[in-house]
Amino acid sequence: MINLIPGKKGTGKTKILVDSIVKAAEKATGNVVCIERGMKLTYDIPHSVRLVDAEDYAISNYERFYGFVAGLLAGNHDIQEIFVDGILKIGGRDYDELGSMLESIAVLAKDINIVFTISADVEDLPAKVRAFIK
Repeated sequence: MINLIPGKKGTGKTKILVDSIVKAAEKATGNVVCIERGMKLTYDIPHSVRLVDAEDYAISNYERFYGFVAGLLAGNHDIQEIFVDGILKIGGRDYDELGSMLESIAVLAKDINIVFTISADVEDLPAKVRAFIK
């Protein structure tokens, strides 16, 4: 299941994400992963959460991001939840490509909860992206 946390910069998306990560880490029986660009959340999330810096793996577009997530899931069957802070910083501001990537990941990760923060107004997002806002 995919869920987006949209909103303009400075609206508290990362705080909501961090709170969700902490709750997930407390109840998880498997692994929880957090992907971000830069290591800004190092001291905000529990040490049990696998924190991944997208820059370390040269993830610079949505195709690479999809491949990275597919590889994570293929190699780690115990991943229960993935949190992504700032997907537009990782993949770029092409909302159509973002929508296509979200649709692909939704098929790949049916049994895994994946949460993304996205720094954009809901009104600016195309329908195929808005479909993932819960």
